[in-house]
Parts: sequence; structure tokens; C-alpha cells
Amino acid sequence: MVSLRFPFLFSQPTNLPGTPQNHHRNASSRHFSATLAAATGVGAAAAAGVAVVSQNPNHPFLQNAVNLLFRDHSSPPWGSLSLADGSAPVVESKTGVSFPSVLGNSLRLLGIGLRKKSILGLKNIDVYAFGVYANGDDLRKLLSEKYGKLSATELKDNKDFNNDLMEADICMTVRLQIVYSKLSIRSVRSAFEESVGSRLQKFGGSDNKELLQRFTSQFKDEYKIPMGSVIDLIRERGHILKTTIDGKEVGSIQSKLLCRSILDLYIGEDPFDRRAKEDVEVNAASFLQK
Repeated sequence: MVSLRFPFLFSQPTNLPGTPQNHHRNASSRHFSATLAAATGVGAAAAAGVAVVSQNPNHPFLQNAVNLLFRDHSSPPWGSLSLADGSAPVVESKTGVSFPSVLGNSLRLLGIGLRKKSILGLKNIDVYAFGVYANGDDLRKLLSEKYGKLSATELKDNKDFNNDLMEADICMTVRLQIVYSKLSIRSVRSAFEESVGSRLQKFGGSDNKELLQRFTSQFKDEYKIPMGSVIDLIRERGHILKTTIDGKEVGSIQSKLLCRSILDLYIGEDPFDRRAKEDVEVNAASFLQK
């Protein structure tokens, strides 16, 4: 069997919340299935010690488990993925939402995260989980000449690399999976008016109300988005932003500024989930060293 191997790294959560039994059938939210074999070796011990570890993150049990898991890896602890295991989904640990590692035939999952919203500054609710995908061939073609000699560590938090990732004509998709059961399409429209509107102003000045209205008007009241609904924000070649809801296209707009503004929400200077942004940068950089 022909095998394509490439490394991926997903950040690990800082604590160890209880994990439902069916989650062990998938890859963890921050590792592809290639690390699963190593994790299985310490699984039984982890189950026995989880109560102790949850109270003390520095407990020797946790340190020994981590050392065992990564003892054969140099920094960073890459996972190796072949075509055989490339179809394994990746699960966001807090919500249990899974993301396919590949969309279509060419978009590879680079990072997953969680969009939270504060209510009156008193409580945070989980609104949706999201995954960021990119075309690996586009990454290599458009960015390897400039960044191919730099390591993934050097490219992490590299502003030029991050800007080029958002500016270049790279096919990318941000997939949103709704986890808040009371979310309405009107709330989505209002949230994008605020967040995308601020980015349009940041990158293009104040005279972009028509462009913002064209985008937000796609989210019509007739569309229902119960928990589990999927919204795809797709940047196609030519800086065309296509929006789909549960697989149905609801609009398409050609605008480099709009595409940049959308991506900035997830991988820009002030992203919704900083850890997800870091994963995207590191995993995008891994394509350039091939």
C-alpha cells in the first residue's frame, strides 16, 4: 500500500477532564490516531491514577505517563500519519465534537478549537467547536520558497508567516459545528456583524458596510441551526468566500478583504482560541519541510 507520511502536532489540554468511554475509539482532540498505540500502553495506569492526577498536575504519576508517551520523540513530539490512518477523526475534548482529518480530497485539518461567549461577564458558554483546514499543495507552492528552511518552532508566532497564511491564495476552510442548543441564526448573524465588522474596519477602513451586509445577509431567518449543525466558511482560489450551512451553499463573495477578515477571527493576532491558532501555525509549517 502506498503510504504518505507527514507529522502533525496538536496541543494538549492543561488538565485531565474525565473522558467518556466512546471517545477512546477516536483520536484525542489534540492528537491524530498515530499516537493512540503509545497511549494505549499507559491507558490502564492512567485510569487508576486519574483521580490523584486531577488534584495534583505535578504528581509523579502524570510525569511518568508523559515521559513514557513521548520518550522516543524529540521536541516537538510529532505524530506520523499514513493514508491508512489519515481518515481518523479528531475530537474536541470538551464538547466531544469530531472533525474529519481530511475534507474532500485535499484539505487537511490543521487545528481545532472552541468559540466561547461571555454572558454579562458572569458565565462563558460554548457556542461552537471549529476546525481549520488548508490545502497542503497550496501551502507548499505559495509559502515553501520563503519559509521552507525555517523550522516549525521558528514559524510559531511568526507574524510574517501568519500574515502570508491569511493573505496568500490558499484554499482553506473553517468548519463550525454548533454545540449550543439555543443558538439562533439571528444570533449568528449578529455575532458576525460585530466580529467580522471589526476586522473589515481593521484591515480595510470604515467604508465596508456594504461588504459586511452582503456577508451577514446570507444567514437568513429561514435557516435553522440546531445543535450539531455545520457551517463551512470556505476560501476558494481567487479569494472567493463560499458559505454553506449543513452542506447547502447560501452565498459566495469574491473579496480578499473579507477572506482575510474571516481567517483573522481564528488564526489572527486576537483569535477566538489561541491554542488552536498555534496548532494551525505549527501544522501548516510541517507541510513546508516536505
